Parts: sequence; C-alpha cells; structure tokens
Amino acid sequence: QVQLVESGGGLVQSGGSLRLSCVASGPTSDYGAIGWFRQAPGQEREEVSCINSSDGSTFYADSVKGRFTISRENTGNRVYMEMNNLKLEDTGVYYCGVGPSGIEYWGKGSPVTVSS
Repeated sequence: QVQLVESGGGLVQSGGSLRLSCVASGPTSDYGAIGWFRQAPGQEREEVSCINSSDGSTFYADSVKGRFTISRENTGNRVYMEMNNLKLEDTGVYYCGVGPSGIEYWGKGSPVTVSS
C-alpha cells in the first residue's frame, strides 16, 4: 500500500512563499505520475502541477504558472512544490498524488491559507 504524507502548509500573507513536501513510502522513481492537487472550500479538487517521471516533463495550471515549481528527488522518496507570490485564491488543501501512469494514491493533504 502506497502511503503519502504532505507537510509544509500553513498560514501566509499574500505575496509570501511556502514549500510543500510529500514523503512517499517508496522511491519516486517507482511512480510514472507524480502531482500536486488542491481543493478550495466548496470547490472540486483541481490539478495544480505534475511531473511525468519517464521524461521529466512538467505541467502547471495556468493559475500558478511562473509562481509554483514542482520537483522530486530522483533517487529519493520526496516530492516538493515551491510556491511563491501566493495569492488569496491559492487557499485550499493541497494533496500529493502518485501512480504508475495516472494518479491512484493520495495523501491526506496539507492546508494552505493565504491572508490579505
């Protein structure tokens, strides 16, 4: 059973930065798909960013392009997301997800609250 544990969330002022971490129960190289998702209050979960392990290509939602950066340990078991210039609309619970091709396993989430 794959286990994921997120950390690094918290309360930050608008314009501030946070770095989210996700520790997986196995090396990240085991997972073809690795991503970060978020769910704002009253909204559905949305994809924020992902990495394709086979070629290292990345995807970012338009709303976070230029502000967020996803990365992973090539030989380790951690996935990160650096979040800069945070905005009020970035508030939500952030989830790490992994899977062999699509996302099949989820962490329990790390809350992020951006205040004005």
